[in-house]
Amino acid sequence: MEKENVTLLTEFVLTGLTHQPQWKVPLFLLFLVIYLLTMVGNLGLIALIWNDPHLHIPMYFFLGNLAFVDACLSSTITPKMLVNLLVKSKMISLTECMIQFYIFVFCATMECFLLAAMAYDRCVAICKPLLYPVIMTHRLCIQLVILSFVAGVVHPLIHECLIFRLAFCNSNIIHHFYCDIMPLLKISCTDTSINYLIIFIFSGSIQVFSISTILVSYTMVLFTILKKKSEKGIRKAFSTCGAHLLSVSVYYGPLLVMYVHPESAQTHDQDMTVSVFYTVIIAVLNPLIYSLRNKQVIDALKKFLKRNV
Repeated sequence: MEKENVTLLTEFVLTGLTHQPQWKVPLFLLFLVIYLLTMVGNLGLIALIWNDPHLHIPMYFFLGNLAFVDACLSSTITPKMLVNLLVKSKMISLTECMIQFYIFVFCATMECFLLAAMAYDRCVAICKPLLYPVIMTHRLCIQLVILSFVAGVVHPLIHECLIFRLAFCNSNIIHHFYCDIMPLLKISCTDTSINYLIIFIFSGSIQVFSISTILVSYTMVLFTILKKKSEKGIRKAFSTCGAHLLSVSVYYGPLLVMYVHPESAQTHDQDMTVSVFYTVIIAVLNPLIYSLRNKQVIDALKKFLKRNV
């Protein structure tokens, strides 16, 4: 009788960022501006790198791919969030939910590996400048991007295969502004212990590997420049490492909180606040951190504007 009375859910309600009507329009306008800046910044950066031969080097090859991933990530999350801030019906089907979750994890995983590849590239460029053309070949760069892509494809598949074994019958309310795995697991009426274990193993391994690569690379960069014992070199060290590590911290900090300690006692509002950083904010910050502080990109932008104005 129990099985007959259970209704398996295939449609869900996304609660969104806020229930307070007075905040919906201001949040809509804020995130709309952020989304437009994200798309202009990242797509503009891709166009600059594509059109300027001086930027056809490994550093900007990785940066262009990172900009593409950020644009995809933002376009996967933000439009649905904006619509839900204005409409009453916030329904999303299980299929739509799984597609959104897949693209989100694909982008997040690929971004982790691209950030690690960029850190390694800077390490080789500064620590071994004479061997840089030999080590960072075009073939190696393509291989690193392909590996990032493959990891991005496989990682969400593992989680989705485990999600499809679950039944959702307790509630159809997802306390989040997009379909993430943690809120889904909380409303499942099936044992989710294996899901939490797989999240910890795979998400933890990816983050530990990429964070370790980044920290080791930038530590070597820092020591190499400080050995020169020049004031200009020290400024360059903090300029090179500081901005990149700031971006990495803003991105990885929330990810570690959400996925390496998935069963933490955070409230739904805290989960959403943390999620905003790595789904919305970092995508608009990356073009600023990695490009607008870079002389070569600024020069390329000036040349582009002179040709087209």
